[in-house]
Amino acid sequence: MAKRALISVSDKAGIVEFAKQLKELGFEIISTGGTKNALQTAGVDVIGISDVTGFPEILDGRVKTLHPNVHGALLSKHDDEDHKQQIAAHNIQPIELVCVNLYPFQQTIAKPDVTEEDAIENIDIGGPTMLRSSAKNHQYVTVVVDPADYEKVIAEYKEQGSTTLETRRALAAKVFRHTAAYDSVISQYMTELVGEEEPESVTYTFDLKQSLRYGENPHQKAAFYKKPLGSTFSIANAEQLHGKELSYNNINDANAALQIVKEFEGPAAVAVKHNNSCGVGTGETVYQAYTKAFEADPTSIFGGIVALNREVDAETAIKLHEIFLEIVIAPSFSEEALSILTGKKNIRLLTIPFNDVNANEKVLASVEGGLLVQDADSFTLEQATVTVPTKRQPTEQEWEALKLGWKVVKHVKSNAIVVNDAQMTLGVGAGQMNRVGAAKIALEQAGEKAKGAALASDAFFPMSDTVEAAAKAGITAIIQPGGSIKDEDSIKAADEHGIAMVFTGVRHFKH
Repeated sequence: MAKRALISVSDKAGIVEFAKQLKELGFEIISTGGTKNALQTAGVDVIGISDVTGFPEILDGRVKTLHPNVHGALLSKHDDEDHKQQIAAHNIQPIELVCVNLYPFQQTIAKPDVTEEDAIENIDIGGPTMLRSSAKNHQYVTVVVDPADYEKVIAEYKEQGSTTLETRRALAAKVFRHTAAYDSVISQYMTELVGEEEPESVTYTFDLKQSLRYGENPHQKAAFYKKPLGSTFSIANAEQLHGKELSYNNINDANAALQIVKEFEGPAAVAVKHNNSCGVGTGETVYQAYTKAFEADPTSIFGGIVALNREVDAETAIKLHEIFLEIVIAPSFSEEALSILTGKKNIRLLTIPFNDVNANEKVLASVEGGLLVQDADSFTLEQATVTVPTKRQPTEQEWEALKLGWKVVKHVKSNAIVVNDAQMTLGVGAGQMNRVGAAKIALEQAGEKAKGAALASDAFFPMSDTVEAAAKAGITAIIQPGGSIKDEDSIKAADEHGIAMVFTGVRHFKH
């Protein structure tokens, strides 16, 4: 009796050659629908699925493989006498190899004009069922879901007449990962469709983008995975034009830089070290913006990551070339800029499309044994209910500085304080255990430039000591959420020193 293989694929890459090689190895090929037509057109003899089931494909192809003649052939134990007798009694011939991949649900819902009807019709039922049956029975059945595995399967059949149990087990594991990921995308689509905000369980799927040399430290293994249908404004979608491969810390810091630079509509530049901004600058041109970001902290920027929201031109490239930078990220680089920057062997140059900067995905944070899920912190000053509780209102120039500080401080690790003027950061105090400690760091870094500058705080002042420190350094305007039981102490201190203080009513903790 000839060995049988069942082939039904949406991704037809390499399938004709695979089927031809199976025929040469003595397989009969069973197939369905479009796959059957493609194989027959290529001259491959095919048995139609209806000839196996004795039943026509019905309901526009929704039902064709869901039949005992298929699943009995997939699930029978080939060395079990009782199973052999049962399938013989029902004229079922075992299927030794299954090659299936699924309706393109993910590609369908990625279309901007997709309808709910189209999405639902592209939920595969028979395909996952055959895959799961075959993978469960991998002791006897070789199941292939990935065209990348065709060559390995054929090679083993040619060498030894079958695949090894080790290979079948590995292919089965890939199948269950594949169907789990497939169902995950569907479940997320349906959950969003019905507007369920806190489902009883969540399953996220990610595709391997890059194996990494190590994690945060050399003794930690790591890999980088990409979210299907995730935001295009993402380091996961970056095109690398030059330099060494990205490391774990590169990716983490580059993401931090992108989250800050997307806050700005005008030309802006952000420098990041260890996940915190060390310099943010704005200007009329990208060159001016980068110059300001560099001047904000010319020491810390060394070995850092720079993100810019405009094309890098030759003038900016020359300035970038002056110091060692790990990464430069921008929407694009001019040919002359590329020529200048690629003169450095190791600098990584990345381009990212800036057409999806307002996408706000859920933020996932792993904890041991669990997962924290929250909305992205996309709350802007325009959405806040802003009040000015002090006697003095901010001047127009101070307002511009306060807006810039508020955009930056939300991305600095808490407790966070940012000192800045209307165009650049002057001092950043990040990740301190008390707020006045963060303020002292930021003010000390700003030095004399703090005179006449603004100060932004990610959360309220629990007492007036931060205001007192700011006043001593020459700060003239402060922006903070307010809401402390000792707000009046801070307001009184601000009034005593002639400081204009703005309450936003919104905090921006970042841990």
